[in-house]
Amino acid sequence: MQVNTIAEQLLFTTVRIETTNPDGTGTGTAFIFNYQQEEKQYLFLVTNKHVIRGAIDGRFFFTLSDGQSPQIGQRFDIQMNKFEQQWFGHPDPEIDVAVMPLVPVLQQIQKKGKTVFYKSITHNLIPTPEQMNDLDAIEEVVFIGYPNGIFDSKNLMPVVRRGTTATHLQLDYEGKPLFLIDASVFPGLSGSPVLIVNTGGYSHKGVFEVGNRVLFLGIISSVAIREEQGQIAFISSPVFQVPIVRTQQMIDLGIVYKASTILETVKILVDKWSKSQ
Repeated sequence: MQVNTIAEQLLFTTVRIETTNPDGTGTGTAFIFNYQQEEKQYLFLVTNKHVIRGAIDGRFFFTLSDGQSPQIGQRFDIQMNKFEQQWFGHPDPEIDVAVMPLVPVLQQIQKKGKTVFYKSITHNLIPTPEQMNDLDAIEEVVFIGYPNGIFDSKNLMPVVRRGTTATHLQLDYEGKPLFLIDASVFPGLSGSPVLIVNTGGYSHKGVFEVGNRVLFLGIISSVAIREEQGQIAFISSPVFQVPIVRTQQMIDLGIVYKASTILETVKILVDKWSKSQ
């Protein structure tokens, strides 16, 4: 399989996380984020705090590479003890973002004589203020992950879903660095990257523009549910699939923390490394 188009490359930006904690096992999504500073590149896995909270151990895998292309269906598994401790969370306890340095993992893979295939979401895909001002009140979005843990286990491919923005991207919903999407967000999609992906052309405020547009908007965290009393509440997109007694119905609204919160988390960690050198 050749990986040439934007859409094809995005299929290799995510990993499926499996966790074990005292409550059982769960699944979630993480994605590879590339931050560049002063000609240095820093690779991270990014997910939600609630995905790895309390995790005794964690597992994820990459597709093996022949040096140039992915070896579809051939995987390299990673298992980590004290999984939660491997992650660094955003300092604000309310911001559901956590990152883990990826380079040490890749170095361990290389020591075992293996090469894995991956692509990353680079920080320059985060909209600039000018690009953000160009975005309309309603934009189509895509997100990539593992709903209910589902993935193509034969070819090791994630699931891609579509939706639209449900609140304006230029505004912080409820004064917080997040926005809502109108989409079906299920357990396992926590940690999924949310992007605008237009290839060939797109509508820009009523005018058709020729060309490609790829913008990284943020990370899925929570889903809106309606309880039996009719109340609406946002809960973290569940990692564990367990029976519940009270009636809850998902209403196809998801919370997405803006990409700026990921950039803040990464910059804090990189600054700590720089000061320690």
